Amino acid sequence: QVQLVESGGGLVQAGGSLRLSCAASGRTMSSYAMGWFRQAPGKEREFVSGISWIGVSTVQADSVKGRFTISRDNAKNTVYLQMNSLKPEDTAVYYCAAKQQNWIVSRRQEDYEYWGQGTQVTVSS
Repeated sequence: QVQLVESGGGLVQAGGSLRLSCAASGRTMSSYAMGWFRQAPGKEREFVSGISWIGVSTVQADSVKGRFTISRDNAKNTVYLQMNSLKPEDTAVYYCAAKQQNWIVSRRQEDYEYWGQGTQVTVSS
């Protein structure tokens, strides 16, 4: 089992940048593929980006391609989401998640067994 804690959220102006971090404890993070999801007010939670266990494979949602980059440092048990050129529509609670089939990156929430508590990102226009 793994515990996930997100950090790095906050308030930023449109066009700005933030870097989210997700620290894993318990079982080593290299045992998991990792994903970032987000949920805006009144909307369903959606996939943002995912990365396989050693970072060879990454997947991005179309809405963030070219702006967001996912990466991981297994030695630090941390996964990151670098968010550039932020837009007001990126405002949401961002969640980190882990799945045990670590060689497969999935866009499906139901494939992820462990979730963090989320961190708020607010982008002002």
